[in-house]
Amino acid sequence: MSTLHVLSHSPFGDDRLSSCLRLLGSADAVLLSGDAVYALQPNTAPFAALQERSIKLFVLVEDAQARAIEIPEWAEAIDYPAFVELSIHYAKVNSWL
Repeated sequence: MSTLHVLSHSPFGDDRLSSCLRLLGSADAVLLSGDAVYALQPNTAPFAALQERSIKLFVLVEDAQARAIEIPEWAEAIDYPAFVELSIHYAKVNSWL
């Protein structure tokens, strides 16, 4: 069963991102929103962890823009309507609260 994992907390405050990455299945995807977009800061451990994995990664463009975070080529920038579409596409949505 495919799962969309939604992260919204900074990866520098706890281990939600690393826990999420350990549990990902081959059909799963990750969506970074809110402060979770800080994981895309180059030369950081969260950035390296995301980059080295072959995962489907989505980023809410509005949240990245609000934090002046550049979205790398290997991640897909989406808006809120696309987020709704993603939540319908995946069998499950898991929000890492």
